[in-house]
Amino acid sequence: MTATRSHSRLDVFLEAGRRFLQQKRADAQEAIARYKVYSATKAELSSLSDRSLRDLGIPRSSIRRLALEAAYGL
Repeated sequence: MTATRSHSRLDVFLEAGRRFLQQKRADAQEAIARYKVYSATKAELSSLSDRSLRDLGIPRSSIRRLALEAAYGL
């Protein structure tokens, strides 16, 4: 004997809504994590002296681009 469960339209709608909200929450958490990487990288590089940046071969004008690459792979 197999048990079957019928889903009402409301159940299906609520389940779809739950999945949608879970995905949006996961997307938001990922975006926050990436922004934290961007922000920390930019702050760390910005805090270096011009001499330290020169020693690393990084022009100050490239800090934003490097932070974007670190966080978003751009």
